[in-house]
Amino acid sequence: MKPTVQHTTERTTAADAIDRFVRTRQRTFAALGQVSDADLERVHSPLLSPIVWDLAHIGAFADLWLAEVLGRPLLREDLAVTYDAGETPRAGRGALELLDHAGARDYLARVDDALFAALHTLDFSPDAKDPLLRNGFLIDLLVEHEEQHRETILQTLHLAEPGVHVAGPPAAWAGTTPPGPLMVDVPTGQPQLGAHRGFAYDNEQPRYVAAVPGFRIDRTPVTVGAYREFIDDGGYRDARHWSPEGWAWRQQEGAERPLYWQADGTIRRFDRIEAPTADAPVMNVSWFEADAYARWRGVRLPTEIEWETAARLDATTGITRTQPWGEDPVSRARANIDGEALGALPPSAAGAAPCGALGMIGDVWEWTSSPLQAYPGFRAFPYPEYSEIFFDGPYRVLRGGSWATAACCARSTFRNWDHPQRRQIFAGFRCAADL
Repeated sequence: MKPTVQHTTERTTAADAIDRFVRTRQRTFAALGQVSDADLERVHSPLLSPIVWDLAHIGAFADLWLAEVLGRPLLREDLAVTYDAGETPRAGRGALELLDHAGARDYLARVDDALFAALHTLDFSPDAKDPLLRNGFLIDLLVEHEEQHRETILQTLHLAEPGVHVAGPPAAWAGTTPPGPLMVDVPTGQPQLGAHRGFAYDNEQPRYVAAVPGFRIDRTPVTVGAYREFIDDGGYRDARHWSPEGWAWRQQEGAERPLYWQADGTIRRFDRIEAPTADAPVMNVSWFEADAYARWRGVRLPTEIEWETAARLDATTGITRTQPWGEDPVSRARANIDGEALGALPPSAAGAAPCGALGMIGDVWEWTSSPLQAYPGFRAFPYPEYSEIFFDGPYRVLRGGSWATAACCARSTFRNWDHPQRRQIFAGFRCAADL
C-alpha cells in the first residue's frame, strides 16, 4: 500500500515553491523583530530552545530531507546530532556548542541555495515515484515545519524577561463578538473526521466516520472575564475543583492565575503590561487549569472528536466542512492568525461554525480532554518520530491553532499536543456538556 500523500495545490512548480520558501523565511526573520544576538543565543527557559537552535534546526531539517530525496550527503554532517530534536532534548540544548546567529543564518542560506537548485530538477507531479515528492509533499512539509518553529520562537520571546523586544505594536483586528448564548447545541451526527484533501500530517489521517452523540459546547473560548470569576471564587484554593494530578501540579508550581497574569490584574504581553480585554479568550493556561475551571462550572472539556464535529459538521445538510465557515481558505478576514495581533482577541461572526460556535480557528489553541492516539488505520509517514512515538503517552490534544499559527497550519484537522502542565503554549479552551 502506498502512503497517502496529500497536497496544497494541483501542481507544484519550482517558481511557486521558491516563492513560498522565501515568504516563509521572511516571516521567520520578521518574528525576531528587534531581538539582539545575545537574546537569540541565550536560554530564556528550559522549556524551550535558544532561538538560534530553532533557526539552525530549520536548516538541518531541510538538509536532511533534501539529502534523502537526492541521495547525497548532508551539507553539514557535523551538525546532524546537535540539531536533531530527538537526539537533543530541549532542556539540554543551551549546554551544546551551537552556531551563533550569524552562523545559523549562513547555514540556512547554504541549505536554501541547495534546495532552490534542486527544485528545478525534482519531479513534484501527482505521479512522482518518490512519495516524498508526489504532489509537492516535501515542499509543504518544509514550509509547515518552519512555520511551526516560528510559533515556537514567539513562545520563547513571550517567556523571555521584559526588555526582549518583538517587532512593532500589535496589528488591529476588526472582529467583534456578537451577543449570543453561552453554549450552543451540536446534534447527534456522523461527521467525516480527519483530513481528506490538502497537505496533512500522518496523525490527521486517514479520514473516518464517527458516530457522535449530541452535546453542547461553548459558543466562544472561555474568556478572560469568565476565568477571572473562577479565580475570584477561590478556584485555585479549592482542591475539589482539581484532579489529584492537577492539584499536585498547582501546589508544586504555586500557580494562582494564568501565566503572564500579574497580581494587580494586568497581563504581560511580551514586553508590554496591559489591562486585560475581558471578552478575549483566556490564554496560557495548562490543561490542569482548563480542567479545573470546567469542573468548577459543572461541565467538562470536549473530546477532540466533539471539538472537530462542532467545528465542521453542518447538521442541516450532513456535510462535513473543510473549515468552520466552509470551503474558503483560512485568512485574517476569518480568523486571528499569522501572528500580527500578538495575542488573542474577541472572535467574530466571520468564522462561525455551522453550530454557531465562534473562534474555532485562531486566537488560542484549545485543550481537549483527549489523549493523543492514532486514528483507525493510521500509517506513519514520512517518519515515525513526528507522531507515532507520542501516541498513548501523557499528552493531551489541542485543536484550532492560535493567533501565532500560520494560515497553512490553521486547519480544522490539525492535531497539536503537549503535556497537561504546559502553559507556554498560546492555549485556552472551551467547555462542553452532554445534551
